[in-house]
Amino acid sequence: MKLVSWNVNGLRACVNKGFNDYFKAIDADIFCIQETKLQEGQINLDQMKEYHQYWNYAEKKGYSGTAVFTKIKPLSVRYGLEADQEPEGRIITLEFESFYLVNVYTPNAKRDLSRLDYRMEWEERFLGYLQELDKLKPVVTCGDLNVAHQEIDIKNAKSNHNNSGFTPQERGKMTQLLESGFVDSFRYLYPDREDVYSWWSYMPKVRERNVGWRIDYFLVSSRLASSIIDAQIDCHIMGSDHCPVILELEDQLTQGA
Repeated sequence: MKLVSWNVNGLRACVNKGFNDYFKAIDADIFCIQETKLQEGQINLDQMKEYHQYWNYAEKKGYSGTAVFTKIKPLSVRYGLEADQEPEGRIITLEFESFYLVNVYTPNAKRDLSRLDYRMEWEERFLGYLQELDKLKPVVTCGDLNVAHQEIDIKNAKSNHNNSGFTPQERGKMTQLLESGFVDSFRYLYPDREDVYSWWSYMPKVRERNVGWRIDYFLVSSRLASSIIDAQIDCHIMGSDHCPVILELEDQLTQGA
């Protein structure tokens, strides 16, 4: 079973930069995207007819938004953390027979950290949400979590301490999430692999020099760790300031799904 997650930073723009070719070539069972930056009816993806499509649009035009394309029809779909859909379109949860899939685009604390307090409150609610799901079935959560967890996950750790995405508060919430019963699939398999990132600034030569951050993840309930076959980061794929991340799980996980 192959799952892919990609912050496309505007799906319409990404489609013009090779998204469809990558989507077809990777042939994922489930493909999650973040930052769709569009509203219903603004894009036609009829070429994905073999996939069930689920969209969570932000109320603000050209902002945020998530989507999931899945070959496996879910038992149920939920949008947002609470019963009512959240206005920024950040979460889609699909329930399958054997697990929950949560596609998430975590709020950015902003460069001046003006949204850090909101981010901390959001993180608390998100952790509680995953824990409640995990009581029912194992959880696979993926997306742009907007945090480089450890120094190994960022090129210039020393100069970025206290910057948005690498503050002690944000990193602490990531630690708390993992310690509550979840596994970072990439670090589970490759605990010491360096210089592998999923996001690069658009500043000149930054991506060419691989001055990046690993802020896109696949996390799984700890009891699914033994089902992980591989976790990869497709650093060579362009089209966005992020690149796709991939998780391969044993097929038996989807039996009956």
